[in-house]
Amino acid sequence: MLAKRIIPCLDIKDGQTVKGTNFVNLRQAGDPVELARAYSGQGADELVFLDITASFEGRKTFTELVKRIAANISIPFTVGGGIHELGDVDRLLNAGADKISINSSAIRCPGLIDEIAKHFGSQVCVLAVDAKQTEKGWWCYLNGGRVETDKELFSWTKEAQERGAGEVLFTSMDHDGVKTGYANEALSVLADRLSIPVIASGGAGAKEHFRDVFLEGKADAALAASVFHFGEIKIPDLKSYLCAQGIAMRK
Repeated sequence: MLAKRIIPCLDIKDGQTVKGTNFVNLRQAGDPVELARAYSGQGADELVFLDITASFEGRKTFTELVKRIAANISIPFTVGGGIHELGDVDRLLNAGADKISINSSAIRCPGLIDEIAKHFGSQVCVLAVDAKQTEKGWWCYLNGGRVETDKELFSWTKEAQERGAGEVLFTSMDHDGVKTGYANEALSVLADRLSIPVIASGGAGAKEHFRDVFLEGKADAALAASVFHFGEIKIPDLKSYLCAQGIAMRK
């Protein structure tokens, strides 16, 4: 078994870390630079930074904040929000990002995935997907979950893989912030259908949820926010617990 990854996520709005439930009711969670430094020191495997209102508000991700975070951590760093063209990718990589996450822009212009993979390599391109289960199945949403699209989760992620995406970050909007566990059934299907890593997001509330997402959901990495931001779960304790459950973790 390849070693699994634990990834804290910094959702950024107006320069501050926030966290909500089902994509609404946001509350402050602290200074992003301080949180990033702490997670890097605690043994997080990677860090994700999402400027959650960039696409909705039509502005660019905070490049200066990316630079400040990158200067304070020693782990791989993924940045997303308001990325529409190769120039945005180049700017953020130069600011210290290791990978770029695209969601709304990829749905509107799927060719952007091909362009990023061609110019920077597939390892740089993370397809982020916000989806919820509807009567039609799992459907993808735009602009931080505000707009339903014509993209079905499993077919869209398969297309993205074929275009050159290096990873898929799947957030279940129904599970986001609820802390009752990840969308393991959908994750398991994704893992079976894709050959690229799948990062699970949405639903972490206990150490057992991380165990289940790796064993039942077959995820390659688990992303979480509030349980880390508010000290409910400590990353070193979580990794020790998962190792005791027989799950290979990065040191």
